[in-house]
Amino acid sequence: MAQAIRTRHYDVIVVGAGSAGVSAALASAGNGAKTLLLESGPMIGGELISGLPIDGALNARGEWIVGGVMRELLDASAELGGYVGPVFDWRLNWGVCFDPEILKVVMIEELAKRGVTTLLYTLAQDVVTSNGAVEGILAANKNGRLHLTADVYIDCSGDGDLAIAAGAEYRQGGAGGETQPVSLVFRLGNVDFREFLSFQRDNPDEFMLRENPYIEKSRAECAAAVAEAGLPFSVIDARGSRLGSAMEQGRMFDTTAVYMWPTSLQRREVGLNTTRLANIDATDMDALSSALATLTSQVRQCTTFLKDDIPGFGDAHLAAIAPRVGIRETRRVVGDYELGTEDVLEGKKSPSGIAKGAHHVDLHGSGRDQHRVPVRDGRSYDIPFECLIPRGLSNVLLAGRCFSSSREANGSARVMGPCMAMGQAAGTAAALMVANQLTDARQVSVERLRDVIRTQGGVVDGTH
Repeated sequence: MAQAIRTRHYDVIVVGAGSAGVSAALASAGNGAKTLLLESGPMIGGELISGLPIDGALNARGEWIVGGVMRELLDASAELGGYVGPVFDWRLNWGVCFDPEILKVVMIEELAKRGVTTLLYTLAQDVVTSNGAVEGILAANKNGRLHLTADVYIDCSGDGDLAIAAGAEYRQGGAGGETQPVSLVFRLGNVDFREFLSFQRDNPDEFMLRENPYIEKSRAECAAAVAEAGLPFSVIDARGSRLGSAMEQGRMFDTTAVYMWPTSLQRREVGLNTTRLANIDATDMDALSSALATLTSQVRQCTTFLKDDIPGFGDAHLAAIAPRVGIRETRRVVGDYELGTEDVLEGKKSPSGIAKGAHHVDLHGSGRDQHRVPVRDGRSYDIPFECLIPRGLSNVLLAGRCFSSSREANGSARVMGPCMAMGQAAGTAAALMVANQLTDARQVSVERLRDVIRTQGGVVDGTH
């Protein structure tokens, strides 16, 4: 017997509840639109709850280039004791560090306060389109099938699922379709920060330091500056004797480095990003699922290496692993404007900029391979509104790593700072479309959009 399809209508539907999607939903609802946040998994937050820091929220000069929704979430986390703050690695960039367990609570509460309807465990299976406009999403969950309609749709799926299903062009990975490796973030508790930082101060050659030409200190001075800050935002280098020897001896898998940052001062906890598995198409669910066992074995291997070889980790224990495999790269939707590689590297500004980025161009390869190029002079670049508009579609916006960009530019803007800023911009633009009865995103006044973002704490100008 055929199952009845239930219909629900909203002003704005956001597909994907990662960092970009949460920001888009908060901005949309905060500007008066009836908003649905649709997520196929069991929890909101994406990489915000994996344990990763927010990269790309400050440029190398230490200027905040992302504000608004992101800062509101961090301020609310601080009230619960879950905010560590911005930390410089004296290598390339600043990371904004926080307790992901606290942020889970904060995000759920903030979405509820703004009246966002959150629908978890629900897969968007197909879209209904007409003349370049999306008319509805066909979704399914354990309650049955749904026909979800809205005036405006925001694709924050990471993979461009909604826009591509609606007919948008896209590019995947590099010239041969290759994509960056997937990873699994994990956290270790009971780390002796002081002992570890003393080790870094005394052994600068074991760490990645001073990679940005903007930094004028020596490597030894950089190591001392990290230690003086008292927070382990540090990168153990594969070219150093400790990690390099462990890999040569087969005690560690091949990797560029062990990246770490503080997640909780109370628990003396650090987050770690070092696991990697290349040649995985993360849009292939069989391949992505099969990656998990390899990645967890790497978590075990890295934990043992740190406890045995790195001072400060002798009494550490595994505290958590991310709830999902981390995906760096899949598909990029072709938009009205493609953020170019030179736009990023030269720190180009745009009169239609609605978000900023500053993270270095970062392309991971297999094994120890990684390509890193900093933005010139520690500057930031603008992301034009046209990058969020899929070519050929009228009532769809993009936010997050599926936005329109070159592969290299995406390697910078895919981190959470720019993704959250894009989410705020897309959610605000969608609410403006609803309020003004606009049927095409191209009808939105970019000056008006920039004004609203600015008024609500977002950063669209005034930085290097």
